[in-house]
Amino acid sequence: MSHLEANVGGLIEKLQECRKENELLRSELASLQNVLRSCKLPGSLGTTVPEPEALAGSVPYAEKMQVKQKLVMILQKIEMEFRNNQAL
Repeated sequence: MSHLEANVGGLIEKLQECRKENELLRSELASLQNVLRSCKLPGSLGTTVPEPEALAGSVPYAEKMQVKQKLVMILQKIEMEFRNNQAL
């Protein structure tokens, strides 16, 4: 019986650690979403596509958009995982 109680105690500790980690990840996800929302995509209201001359010497604009799109996809996958875990 004491072995069972010790196992239950260990599981409760792990659950609490997982909840803390989950909250940290949610906070980080929200922060990343805010960063991405602050970046305007071409075609959004009030945005213009920069001239190629303005981008000389920097990372190509198309490459920046590819990275941003990949980040959005990653964040969407993370959000789906959170929703799936909450359903359990």
